[in-house]
Amino acid sequence: MKSETGFDTTLYERFPTQGARPESEREQLDEIWCAPKGWQWITAINNNFVGVYYIGAAMLFFVLAGTLALLMRTQLALPMNGFLGPETYNQLFTVHGTMMMFLFAVPAVEALGVLLLPQMLGARDLPFPRLSAYAFWAYLIGGLAFFASLFFGLAPNGGWFMYPPLSSMAFSPGINADFWLLGIGFIEISAIAGAIEIIVGVLRNRAPGMTLDKLPIFAWAMLIFAGMIIIAFPSVILATTLMELERVFGWPFFDPLKGGDPLLWQHLFWFFGHPEVYIIFLPAAGAMSTIIPVMARTPLVGHNAVVLAMLATGFISFGVWAHHMFTTGMPTISTSYFSAASMAVSIPAGIQVFAWIATMAAGKMRFSTPGLFVTGALITFVMGGLSGVMVAMVPFDWQAHDSYFIVAHLHYVLIGGMVFPFFAAIYYWLPMSSSRPLSERMGKWVFWLMFAGVHITFLPMHLIGLMGMPRRVFTFLPDRGLELPNLIATVGSAITAVGILLWIIDMMRNFRPFGPRDAGNIHGGAGLEWLPTGLYSTRSIPVVKSLYPIWEQKNLAREVDEGRYFLPNAPTGERETLVTSSLNAEPQYLQRMPVPSGWHVWAAVFTAGAFLLLTIQAYWASAISGVLAVWCIFHWCWMLDRPRIVETVDVGAGIRVPTYVSGPSSHGWWAMVITLIVAGMIAALAGFSYVFLWSRNPQDWIAPPDQISLALVVGGNAAAAVLGWLSCKALALDRPRSPVIATALMVLAAGVLAFAWHLDLQSWIGAGLQASMTGQGATVFALLSWHGFFVAVVALMAVYAMLRFAFGHVEARRPSTFQLIALFVAYSAGQGLFATLLTRLFPGS
Repeated sequence: MKSETGFDTTLYERFPTQGARPESEREQLDEIWCAPKGWQWITAINNNFVGVYYIGAAMLFFVLAGTLALLMRTQLALPMNGFLGPETYNQLFTVHGTMMMFLFAVPAVEALGVLLLPQMLGARDLPFPRLSAYAFWAYLIGGLAFFASLFFGLAPNGGWFMYPPLSSMAFSPGINADFWLLGIGFIEISAIAGAIEIIVGVLRNRAPGMTLDKLPIFAWAMLIFAGMIIIAFPSVILATTLMELERVFGWPFFDPLKGGDPLLWQHLFWFFGHPEVYIIFLPAAGAMSTIIPVMARTPLVGHNAVVLAMLATGFISFGVWAHHMFTTGMPTISTSYFSAASMAVSIPAGIQVFAWIATMAAGKMRFSTPGLFVTGALITFVMGGLSGVMVAMVPFDWQAHDSYFIVAHLHYVLIGGMVFPFFAAIYYWLPMSSSRPLSERMGKWVFWLMFAGVHITFLPMHLIGLMGMPRRVFTFLPDRGLELPNLIATVGSAITAVGILLWIIDMMRNFRPFGPRDAGNIHGGAGLEWLPTGLYSTRSIPVVKSLYPIWEQKNLAREVDEGRYFLPNAPTGERETLVTSSLNAEPQYLQRMPVPSGWHVWAAVFTAGAFLLLTIQAYWASAISGVLAVWCIFHWCWMLDRPRIVETVDVGAGIRVPTYVSGPSSHGWWAMVITLIVAGMIAALAGFSYVFLWSRNPQDWIAPPDQISLALVVGGNAAAAVLGWLSCKALALDRPRSPVIATALMVLAAGVLAFAWHLDLQSWIGAGLQASMTGQGATVFALLSWHGFFVAVVALMAVYAMLRFAFGHVEARRPSTFQLIALFVAYSAGQGLFATLLTRLFPGS
């Protein structure tokens, strides 16, 4: 029977094949996917290594940020305490919040996905392992540099939200705020790179037969999580960029004296900031929905309803951002809408909570360490959710806003919705990566100390807030009734710290990664991640027939280990994985995977150097570091579009698939489209900034340049897109002169795009618009600058295309490079048209 993609699904009946495959094939896989030796561990790209590195770095930042919290609670243990001064406290407060939100919460769950998803999906690895490794090294370097700023008096002190005007140059001189703005923007780029890897991996690297209705619940959660990152994180990248432009060049995005508005920052920041809570929660909820059925020994109650609830949570969360702005004087209709949306988002969360409770009730719950942590997470998250519904009501929010009630609510939601589930995941899945599991006895001590400590710390804070203690203060006055609850909260934080210290000791005693064998499926899990694995993941990629394959396909583990399914060997002699269709997971082609190299590591180092050197205003050094980063990325990309070894290969039971595809079927095309969605979100939000500032000061807007320049700019952008398309068509003709014509057309497309951008820029300058004088000037030149960045990238791509031609790598049989460049050129042209038409035609004459 043929499916809609043309694959004959009856071929699945050939599996499992008769008899075990030769052990020589396993030895071949061991040799190809061998572990790094010596200093090669730095260049490792296998998810088994990068995932462990990633989780280790996230937990390092968690411990460091928690230490800062303990210092802050020590300062607040007594009234008028002198343990920390106000400036030091503000720096610790800012760095603590920033690290927990940006360096622990999101990277930790992303790291969990990098580690688990290949095994959970039955793939050899995720499709862009070098991208995951690049994201990790960029994150680690940037995070350590950010934390180190504390020791040099350079740490930011304006809060993890960096509201203007407090963060403006007038009130925060020096480079402290710049560390936050440039560092966070850089770290978010790392998070977006990981999200691209996860989306393409979940949709294109699933085991055959793993249709969407058989997709593991954790994979669903990671897919929605990554999609939300693609939509939400561009907002904080734009916000930090605009703030840095205001601080360095005086462009008044947030200065009301020159036509800016500090509320623009809040709109941009919270469009990212409130969905981020659910970005953090959804993967943790996916882990809960995976662990609870195993602990209860029964399938998840309401699986389909839980998936729909996660999708609904992701959708509704983007309509809740102004929930944080009820006290800013918004119109009543706006506050009513956002209040209703804030309450509505609790409904899908409630569906998941009731599904967990029903699953516990339907089975026989085992309260081992993972079982305790998921139960504690459920209790704590529900308590935080109830106070969340309270602050969704506008009158109550007016009273509780910026008080310690909000601090308590935030921590209950984040600890119950992410920290406890993450510890449950560590105890549940660590036997996959360690030859020894963590101690069950010590794990229970860790749980009870953390659970008691968290509630002793944050439960009194509700009362403290209702008694009037504001948040973000470094001390409080005596004789206000605040002494005892603050002292109790400080004792609770110390108890939590003891629990985490015990966990660290347990990890040091028992965690033994990268060994020849792992501890195995000690909890009786049901997913593919518990199949016997090596560094190449499973010996063969199985055909999935159920949602709980280990439980329901009785001989699956043995048959997979004997190589009786897909890809039991290495038909091209390289690292490989199977790429399947996005809906029905039908085999489409064999992806040849990259091998370890140092280029992605050096690219991360020089990229981090470019951002960090900008912070200290070492512009020439930053430029040199940026050039070196581009050079490393060129080398990295050079190894992607490789010559074909053979046209098709046998991936098992006589089923043949191609080894090279291009266009929308290729995983590279998917990654480029997702990257351009990120860029499009930034452009759209920059357009929102332009319209928002016009609505505040319409009288300051000057007339746009003449219509002739408008026509030339529009025509230039359209011509660039057409030339990029013609370049691909010329290459596809496969004639002797096709490579030179295709390359020339691509270079010409870059030149025309640059001409249109330059003409647009000069026409605005000629019209008398100045970036530093008005909100219009700031936003128009911000849009031009963003588009100019893309024009520069297109120019680099044109240089890359010429180098490919010079070395004889441009041919019709390998069109992917030119197709992806043409796609980027078309987007850049469309972005230029959007910016031009918006700024020239709105608000009109």
